[in-house]
Parts: sequence; structure tokens; C-alpha cells
Amino acid sequence: MSQPSVVLRQRWLWWLLLAIALFRLLSLGTYPLMDTTESRYAEIARIMVETGNWVTPQIDYDVPFWGKPPLYAWASAISIALLGNHEFSQRLPHFLAAVAILWLIWQFTRSLGVSRRKSLLSTAIVATSVGYIITAGTVMTDTLLTLGMALAMIGFWRGWHGEKRWTYLMYVGLAIGLLAKGPLIIVLVGLALFPWLVWQYGLLGMWKEIWLRLYPLSGLALMFAIALPWYLLAERATPGFLQYFIIGEHFQRFLDSGWQGDLYGSGHARPKGSIWLFWLVFAFPWSFLLLWKLQQRLRGKLPAQSSDPQPAGLSLFLALWLISPMLLFSMAANILPAYVLPGMPALGLILVLAFPFAENRFTKWLFLTGPLIAGVVILLVIFRIGDQYSEKAMLEQGIDSSDPVFYLTNRPYSAQFYTDGQAKKVLEPPLQGRFYLVIKPAQQTEDLTRHCQRRSANAERILLFCQR
Repeated sequence: MSQPSVVLRQRWLWWLLLAIALFRLLSLGTYPLMDTTESRYAEIARIMVETGNWVTPQIDYDVPFWGKPPLYAWASAISIALLGNHEFSQRLPHFLAAVAILWLIWQFTRSLGVSRRKSLLSTAIVATSVGYIITAGTVMTDTLLTLGMALAMIGFWRGWHGEKRWTYLMYVGLAIGLLAKGPLIIVLVGLALFPWLVWQYGLLGMWKEIWLRLYPLSGLALMFAIALPWYLLAERATPGFLQYFIIGEHFQRFLDSGWQGDLYGSGHARPKGSIWLFWLVFAFPWSFLLLWKLQQRLRGKLPAQSSDPQPAGLSLFLALWLISPMLLFSMAANILPAYVLPGMPALGLILVLAFPFAENRFTKWLFLTGPLIAGVVILLVIFRIGDQYSEKAMLEQGIDSSDPVFYLTNRPYSAQFYTDGQAKKVLEPPLQGRFYLVIKPAQQTEDLTRHCQRRSANAERILLFCQR
């Protein structure tokens, strides 16, 4: 009599996943691109299509963006070329990358001989985490980085256990990471794999196993064949890129909270160790279930592992994968919550494969909690709560002619995007002509009051129409 309930449970999870995917897909074009991350990367992709320059990402016309490799821009730019330039097309490739990550989790658990039900549970845990739902479809670099790391980690495990094709897919995953966020992928994968290899084979013995199982010469050749040409072309097009990107973005940015070398805005200074708190929120509610299970095991109230037979070293492999981003960024001063994302695919695998996973009314509510919270956040943004993080609403309400648009002293990235790059930053208002001027309330002067008419405003700025 138990089989029907299992079928119903699987069906319920499938419907839940489908509902989340449809809600997220349909919501992609319903709210503005947010400052600073989304609108900045979206504008870079828009300029890439307009100028036809697919080698050098540009933060403004003829201003190279050295902060990140171009995979995020290529993805959005291809979508723009096919579907037109709007929020949906910009976000769609990043949503598809998030779906691909879930597919990799499903495939990995199935390759371990786990039942379809447990494979579905491990996938659903990741998919119903608050942060994963919110970031699935966000224009940023981290989802593509996570896709690369998931492919690298799963490719390593399956290749290590005899599936040669997956060994080479590991190197493809590393190349994706190199084009998504740079050498950071090597550090993240190394933090997960090096301790595992040392624990399993010893510091000396692991090198022989690597040589025999991972085909490093041909594998690295494949990785560099995919990723290196862009790096060389980028340095040739804009000399100085490699020094800024490798040294500045990968060392100074994270080790020095007062780093003044950032060319594209201020760093996100946080207390060191904040990445662990970000993970608690990002992975909610499953982060708290994992901590609860860990304390139960430490108190001897749980068996050493789940009832399914586990390959040797799997639990340690998954644990290192999960915590590798937190280990890397624990001492970093400039971080964002999305930095925990590369370790997220391991969360569902750990909860289902390393612990007994009780399927009851409580866990059913856990599967609903994350989507409900994430859905509320997204709906609040859709219904204009997020307008303070984008210039779209103010510009749409206040601009009704083709007159130029100027931002006094500071121009947000969303202003560039929603005016197709026409909004310009100025240090002083123009002395004559018809134009739109965006100012902060404190910048209002008698001269502007005399010559300009207020058209619209948001929480930060006022849009004026001026005639001199």
C-alpha cells in the first residue's frame, strides 16, 4: 500500500517544481532591472549587441569593463539578438542556467544508483531554497559560475569513478567558470577537491591518482582551448586588463576593505565572516534543517549515514563542495549574498544522501516555505516596491520627448539601460536648450526652480524638464 503514496509524493514534488519554474519564468519580464548589479550587466550586454564588439565588454560606449569575463554578457546578448532588448530576454539565459544546474543534480543522484524519489527530493531541496528562487533569472555572473562549478564537481566525481566522458566535462565546467568569473573557479574547486584527495589518498599518493584518472594534459588543453583565447584577445584589445582583473579583482578586492582601485563602483564592505550568515538566509529553510540534523548526529541521535549504501568519501566530498564558497570568503571584506551560490547544489545531496530524510508533514511544509517567502519578495518587487532600486518608473512617467537626459553628478546604471545609453552624467546643468535633468533633492537650486518643471520622482531623485 506504500507505493501509491510514493507516486503521489513524487507527483506533488513535480507539480511544485513546475509551479516554481513557471512563476519564475513568467515573472522575469514583470519588474525592472535593479541597480547596481542587474542593470550594469544588462547595459553591458545591450552595448555589446549595439556595437558588435563581442570581445571587450563595455560599461559605457568606448569604456571597457574589466571587472568580469564576458560569459554573462554573451548569454544576455545572444538572447537580445533573438528576442529583442527587454527584461525578459536579459534574464532568460540566467534562468535557463539555473534550470540546467537542477538537471545536473538530478543526473548526479541517478548516477549514484539512488531512487528516482530521492533524486527528486535532492533536486527539489535546492530549487525551493529562498535564495535560489530569487537569483534564478537574475542578470549576474554567479549563476553561470555555479553551473560551471556543478559541472566541474560532478564531472570530477563521475570521471574519478571511471566515466571518461565526464572527466572531460569537468574541464568544460572549469572553462565555463573561467569565462563566467575568472580564476575564482579554480580556487573554489581546489578548496573542495584538494582536502578530499589528501584525505582519501594522502598528499603524495593523490598525484598518481590524478595522473591516472583525470587525464590532466589533454583535460587542461581542452580547458585552455575554450577559455584562453578570450583572455588573450581581451588583453590585446585593451592592454592592462589582465593586471587589473587578476590582481585587483581577485586579491585586493577581497583582502582590502578599503581598496580604492575598483573602477566600477564601491565595494560591498561587510564584517568578515558574514558569508556564513548570508548562507543561512540564502539556503533557508534547508540551512536550518541541516544544522538541526548535524547537532542530532553529534548528540548520537542519528545514524552515521542514511539507509542507502554510499560510495566511499561521498559525504566528505559533498560537505567540502557545500562550504567551499564560505571558506573562501570568510576573510573577505567585500562580498554579496549570491557568493554562496556555487556550493548550493551540494545542499540537497547532503540532506538526502548523508542523512535519513523523513518525509512527513513537517518536511512538506519546508518545501512550501522557501517558495512562499521568495514569491512574496518577487511580488513586492513586481508591485513597485523595487522602484527605488531602478530608474525605470521615474523615466517612463516623466519623459515624453526625445530631448536629451542628463544626470547631475551621478548616473545609475539603470538610467543608461532604460534610455538606451542616452542618459549622460554632467557636473553642471547645461546653460541653454531643452533637456531633462535628474537631480537629488539637495541639488535643487533657485536657478533650476526658475527654469525647470518637475515631471516625476522616486525615493532618491527628481526628474525635471528644463528650458533655458
